[in-house]
Amino acid sequence: MAKDKEVNEMSFLDHLEELRWHLIRSTLVVVILGSVAFLMRGFIFDTVIFGPKQMSFPTYRLFCDIATYLGFDSAFCADKLPFTIQNRTMAGQFSAHIWTSIWAGFIVGFPYVLYELWKFISPGLYEKERKNSRGFILIASLLFFMGALFGYYVVAPLSINFLGTYQVSKEVLNEIDISSFIATVRASVIACGILFELPILIFFLTKVGLVTPEILKKYRKIALVIVLILSAVITPPDVASQIIVAVPVLVLYQISIYISKVVLKREAKKTGKNVRSG
Repeated sequence: MAKDKEVNEMSFLDHLEELRWHLIRSTLVVVILGSVAFLMRGFIFDTVIFGPKQMSFPTYRLFCDIATYLGFDSAFCADKLPFTIQNRTMAGQFSAHIWTSIWAGFIVGFPYVLYELWKFISPGLYEKERKNSRGFILIASLLFFMGALFGYYVVAPLSINFLGTYQVSKEVLNEIDISSFIATVRASVIACGILFELPILIFFLTKVGLVTPEILKKYRKIALVIVLILSAVITPPDVASQIIVAVPVLVLYQISIYISKVVLKREAKKTGKNVRSG
């Protein structure tokens, strides 16, 4: 009743106004953090963005050591990647600096963005639902950062190593535009960060009755095929790299099935209590 009363007290325009202020505060934090990143140009670009272009990058060293231990030749043991990064437009580097700083602000400020989102959604939940979801921001933030790190240290370097060395002919040189290179790193980091939110998504979809463990199990084989296809697209053409990318996603999918089961069991217990009390 308290929830219904609280929701009814606010009109549609009031909700829009509330949402507007949440968005303003989130944007302000992202801009502030982005401004800090803008001032840290050397670290952001030389160390972070262009790190996967250097063969001294930890991922390349690890795969090189593994290949050497197994007695295989590997492209990861090369001295350098055979491509250059260039700028083709007058404002290209300045634009790349600004947008990279903004995205860096978003990634670092992701927990606060979640916090503002939660503040907007939580008044529409029952007290028990709010209590059961107290760890939402922490867990979702941890999953996002785990995914971002996986994207940066696994997906991004594998993609750059493969795409940067791929040639249809020796007549064609790989001279990659700075915006294209940054987009590859950014997409790998943010896409994996969002992908790792799968357990959170399944939790809420199960709560509203759109997903069940049976549905997830039924389409597990299809999900496996999709994951393997995506792994083959974003990694070099070898089985080991594809497995490295695919395994964490499949583990997340299995965890999601378990989470869906737990949610349904809790809902069943609540229903049972309500029936007995009635």
